[in-house]
Amino acid sequence: MSLNRTLVRGRDLARTAGDHAADVLGPLMLVVRGLRHHAAWARAWWQRTPGDRRGPALLLVAAVAASLAVLPYGLVLAGACLLASAAWAGRDRAPAAAPAPDPVQLKLQAVYAALTPYLARPEDPKPLYVHDGDHRAAFPAWEFDADGRLALLDLVYPAYFPDSEAAARARVEQVLQGKAGRTREYRFHWDEEGNRLRMEALPALPDDIAVQRFVAGPGELVLGVTDPGDSDRTIPLDRSGGRDHQPPVVWRTAARSADAHLLALGTPRSGTSTLLRGLALQALPHGDVVLVDGAGTGEYGCLAGRPGVRRVETGVQGAVAALQWAAGETTRRLAALDRARLVGSAPPRHATRPLWILVDHPVELSELAHAEGRPDPQDLLEVPLRQGRAARVSVVVAEHLASLERIRPVVRASARARVVLGAPTPEQAEAALGAPLDIAPAARMPAGRGYARLGGAAPVRLQVPAAPDPLDEDVPADRRDAVTALLPRVEPRGEAPAPAASLVKSPVRPGPAS
Repeated sequence: MSLNRTLVRGRDLARTAGDHAADVLGPLMLVVRGLRHHAAWARAWWQRTPGDRRGPALLLVAAVAASLAVLPYGLVLAGACLLASAAWAGRDRAPAAAPAPDPVQLKLQAVYAALTPYLARPEDPKPLYVHDGDHRAAFPAWEFDADGRLALLDLVYPAYFPDSEAAARARVEQVLQGKAGRTREYRFHWDEEGNRLRMEALPALPDDIAVQRFVAGPGELVLGVTDPGDSDRTIPLDRSGGRDHQPPVVWRTAARSADAHLLALGTPRSGTSTLLRGLALQALPHGDVVLVDGAGTGEYGCLAGRPGVRRVETGVQGAVAALQWAAGETTRRLAALDRARLVGSAPPRHATRPLWILVDHPVELSELAHAEGRPDPQDLLEVPLRQGRAARVSVVVAEHLASLERIRPVVRASARARVVLGAPTPEQAEAALGAPLDIAPAARMPAGRGYARLGGAAPVRLQVPAAPDPLDEDVPADRRDAVTALLPRVEPRGEAPAPAASLVKSPVRPGPAS
């Protein structure tokens, strides 16, 4: 115990002596460091002084030293001044750490620098955008999300910027999307009167919605869900996390609707076949369906033989026969409706029951039919497209976005309801939707994500409910079960099947356009 106590006391004494030495030697080391600094300065000054000036310099130093020696207390004052200057020069002059740059200001400055080449002109006397300029005058408001990404930006641009030209707008939108991140969709609001642009990052639409029984009225089909501000109502939906209410995109196809036909375009694997399958499942409880698969992939085999499904065709011969029957059926329905109006009676039920003609990839069928010398399937759609609204016949055509120019003009002119799935370019979106798209798509869009335009309304975002092929084993079981639950039940053998009109190959006689 005594030995430990002695060791502890010795350590305390050593620590006290060290602190005392540090207190004594601290100022001394400060003066020594300052004298070393003065010596280094004097040596550097002597080395850079020319040889012919060194003699006069030494004479001047000697004269000053002699003057100080003659004065009372001159050497003492000189020594005190030397020690004071050495203490000042020997202090710790490490530069203070610069404050960390604000990441928000850095990002905004990067956006400002990227926009400068497109919004600046050399002849502008008071430029708003200049190289190495400040972004505060050009960006009145901005917002960042919790992840530090730019969520909203309000910017001012010069009055001479050609904001009425689509190409000029597209360049600015592309720059903004690149700086804010291409993993999200953005909506751009151009205020041409006030020379302002507002960019807003859009939240992701829910992609965990499977096809189901939607709450819709007669003649209404739900294409998918959209943003709350782009729909006038909400409907209850079953999602993976439970039941929820979402704003739908409703396509109205009643006899008085101006958008009785739909054209769906998309990039490969964007979900156009899923859209057609979902529409067929919604239409079957209230009408009949004729389905033509131009790609011949067999993705609609689950509908074959189901009640209400007239035909599911994959070959050219069967497709031509089915579309010829659809054209003749449209003509027969119109004739039955005219007879009912003349006698003042109610129209027959078979003439008012909705009929849906779903055609997937008609361009491939047209090329095969042309090679075999058969009628063009797209030409056979002219009668249902032009006169189908009065006869409760609706046509849905799905095709690749790159094949838009090969679709017949009658299809493009009659199908006023438009859907584009995938990530189209601004030119492709305008050609497909018939109006400019003020939304910049993300670099990678999930399956079923796109845009819809019904009639003359503005395009809105769209997420199509998942309706995969239930025979595809690579699809999750819950998604396949959702589709299987909506398929009409096949009557057991031995029971009388539901009556269905037979396919009749009748010549197509186009009537007057409605």
